[in-house]
Amino acid sequence: MKLQTTTDAVLVLEDGTIFQGKSLGKIGTTGGEICFNTGMTGYQEIFTDPSYYGQIVVTTVSHVGNYGVQPEEVESNAIQIKGLICKDFSSTFSRKTAEGSLQEYFEKAGIVGICEIDTRALVRYIRDKGVMNAIISSEEMDVEKLKEQLKQVPSMDGLELSSHVSTKEQYQVQPTTTRFKVAVLDLGVKQNILNNLVERGCECRVFPYGTSFDDMEAWGPDGYFISNGPGDPAVTTEAMKSVERILEVERPMFGICMGHQILAQANGIPTYKMHNGHRGLNHPVKNLITGKSEITSQNHGFAVDAEAVKLNPNVEITHINLNDNTVEGIRVRNKPAFSVQYHPESSPGPHDSAYLFDLFLEMLENDKKNK
Repeated sequence: MKLQTTTDAVLVLEDGTIFQGKSLGKIGTTGGEICFNTGMTGYQEIFTDPSYYGQIVVTTVSHVGNYGVQPEEVESNAIQIKGLICKDFSSTFSRKTAEGSLQEYFEKAGIVGICEIDTRALVRYIRDKGVMNAIISSEEMDVEKLKEQLKQVPSMDGLELSSHVSTKEQYQVQPTTTRFKVAVLDLGVKQNILNNLVERGCECRVFPYGTSFDDMEAWGPDGYFISNGPGDPAVTTEAMKSVERILEVERPMFGICMGHQILAQANGIPTYKMHNGHRGLNHPVKNLITGKSEITSQNHGFAVDAEAVKLNPNVEITHINLNDNTVEGIRVRNKPAFSVQYHPESSPGPHDSAYLFDLFLEMLENDKKNK
């Protein structure tokens, strides 16, 4: 059942393209970088993923909101997206365990969106033209005024956003029995990453963005995890400095998504903004070490320069994307450090990539034995 609404809304793209529709969520105006996610389920996980901070998300699935929301399916303590674009938005839900509707969830969080537009045409358009900024409004229908407001929305290229979504205070997540202590540098960490570490016996202390290596090291961790997060990795310089120090002392380190890009940057390998990025639950990745392929969950708009990795004698490519051959994983030669561009804590395969957490634990175990 669709949301019953009579409130008009408009979407204006950076290049002047206009889509007319109906409002969802809060009545208002919002701007950000427009991108699309191809996942068929998991909308609440998408909306609460800190890596989407600063972005307006287009869902390619036809119906959104039909199974409501519940607290167990969040990746952070807030909705992180700037806005939602979808085809059919449901104000009712059928799942008995849901605690409310997506409409109520958005209204409470102050999220503006637009529905009842041709999302297939929109996705095809931005697929060809590339990601760009956009603005949604259900309170201002003057397109020229919206275009002026849109000019104030910053470009994602060169934008540091991890400090906006990172924890402000250190906190700890304890397993039943502690095997290892892992310092987590929070650039926008997802809850399920912490869950996977804790389930394997890792006591995690989560540190705010900008925490120095010395401050993290004072806790006495067995290893380090560098998290996912939003924005341009090239300007996330504080995290890169910490990663450089971790590499110097050769401590076990695992990075995901932004953490992967920061590990590359710390080794002198540049990143670049992609035409569209990868966002969805069905991306095929090949492990070049084992020869096996994985179905992966992804959410990133920047990538590691493959040619630069090949020219770097200290780093090797471990995983590639089978759709476009972009770099999906690297490891540092002769040092206990590796990373992947995708999200092994998600379950699209359903558990094709969970072995990466086990590899990190093996690394922690080996380091402890060698001390």
